Amino acid sequence: MSARLYQIFPFLLWLPSVNKNTLKADLMAGLTGAVIVLPQGIAYASIAGLPPEYGLYTAMVTPIIAAFFGSSLHLISGPTAAISIVVFSALNSLGVDPDSGEYIKLALTLTFLAGIYQLAFGIARLGSLVNFVSHTVVIGFTTGAAILIATSQLKYVLGIDVSRGANFIHAWQEILQHITNTNLYVLAVAFVTLITSLLIKKLRPTWPNLLFGMVIGSLFSFLINGEDHGVQLIGEIPRSLPPLSTPDFSLERIRELAPEAFAIALLGLVEAVSIARSVAAKSKQQIDGNQEFIGQGLSNVIGSFFSSYAGSGSFTRSGINYTSGAKTPFSAVFAAMFLMLIILLIAPVTAYLPIASMGASILLVAYSLVDFHHIKLILKVSKSETAILLTTFFATLFLELEFAIYIGVLLSLLLFLNRTSHPNILAIAPNPKTLNHSLQSVKEKNLTECPQLKIIRIDMSIYFGSINAIQKELNNITKQGYKFILVDAGGINFVDMAGAEMLEQEAKRLEDLGGGLYFYHTKEKVFDSLRDSEVFDHIGDYHFFPTKKGAIHWVFSQLNESQCQRCDKRIFMECKTIEFIDKDVN
Repeated sequence: MSARLYQIFPFLLWLPSVNKNTLKADLMAGLTGAVIVLPQGIAYASIAGLPPEYGLYTAMVTPIIAAFFGSSLHLISGPTAAISIVVFSALNSLGVDPDSGEYIKLALTLTFLAGIYQLAFGIARLGSLVNFVSHTVVIGFTTGAAILIATSQLKYVLGIDVSRGANFIHAWQEILQHITNTNLYVLAVAFVTLITSLLIKKLRPTWPNLLFGMVIGSLFSFLINGEDHGVQLIGEIPRSLPPLSTPDFSLERIRELAPEAFAIALLGLVEAVSIARSVAAKSKQQIDGNQEFIGQGLSNVIGSFFSSYAGSGSFTRSGINYTSGAKTPFSAVFAAMFLMLIILLIAPVTAYLPIASMGASILLVAYSLVDFHHIKLILKVSKSETAILLTTFFATLFLELEFAIYIGVLLSLLLFLNRTSHPNILAIAPNPKTLNHSLQSVKEKNLTECPQLKIIRIDMSIYFGSINAIQKELNNITKQGYKFILVDAGGINFVDMAGAEMLEQEAKRLEDLGGGLYFYHTKEKVFDSLRDSEVFDHIGDYHFFPTKKGAIHWVFSQLNESQCQRCDKRIFMECKTIEFIDKDVN
């Protein structure tokens, strides 16, 4: 009963650990987080095509719900760059004007549907789902998204006209066509913002560099009378807390947005769980993927009724939250509360923020999304991973973003199936140099094998995808003259019905040849599944042994004795009991 209660209310697990010291630490971490998310919230809302206050609303509501119903102590949720660009792409494909009230309503509907998907995944205990989305897919997608984000902001940095919603190629065509019309005042404001942010990040890494950049950029714009020279301002953000809102629940809109919502849900879960695990590796905390699914789902569902658009875990804010000394999820609550206070106090000041400064800040955000280290590593190490990286990257640039996510996931699954369908089958033999003549790799240790008994180790599950490769290898062993095959089954984690039937066929084939197929070190779970099937009865329980010693002793008794007498290999302990007869003398 208590375990069920903790699943429904996971915050009951960490709530007893809250005390004066943890609250003090969380309070300071929360203040830092509020300052960090202020410029990010404005920038991310702009990427999503929404008014700036919606990014701040998302940073107020989403982290509180995710903190109480997730499993991570340090994960901070809220608006993110990658999800923001997918939201814009999804709604832009419907031809809805971003400046309209309908656009906002559909963004909330998209958020609600994404949250429902995530909540359903969590309730269905599909936390392992994100394991099938490789890190390479995420890197390829975020790199492509970074370029799309940067492209979308160049018109604000240069002060030129580019059609809203133009795709990647057309956007660059228009940028190059109008590059001579660049407004130098706008470019100067963006440049000052950019340089200030970079200097602050280098000289004072713990300071909110984007915030300082925007402030200095705004002051510079004021000093040069930028507004008189075409420098547009963002306008005043409403001085209010997140107002109540209602998504569009019409069947037509739900049907239109469902595929895009699924892509956002999947991307959000991958972001949140991967970030939570990354931070947990430092904090030594155990993460429950299913609970994170529920936390993210609830935060988006509830957030859609409080003017918040789709959010997920933020690597930057989560990392800063941990390094700032946060002890419990109350740090996320304090960050949201401080942000509310800041908005109520300084909202009118945002009226003087130049769009060019915000655009420059978003360029830095886009740059931070590119994981140069892992891209170089992937290109250097793996051709298959490189193919996935490049495919996802180019699909992100030239196709619909949600389709790019699906392509990446599909490629990850295909790569996984390809790898598991080619199990590692290793020939092993006793090593006389070891204490107990342990079985080791024949190829690696250059060991001698028995001419009659082939011993192999299979390091992979035997299922419908891998049976062809395994069966082919067993046939090749038979062609080498072996009739007896002993399998070290310690590396086999699972055998499905197709795999069991294949083993039955091979056992029968070897038996017809006068030999047999034998196993030892079979895991209890695998042994039980085979025992419960008819296949086990057909193979025979005397073909399964708990230890290597017992297996070799039994199989050795089945070998051709006259051939053993003429054999000079003598690699088994049992071989000493056989009198050697020179074949030439014979």
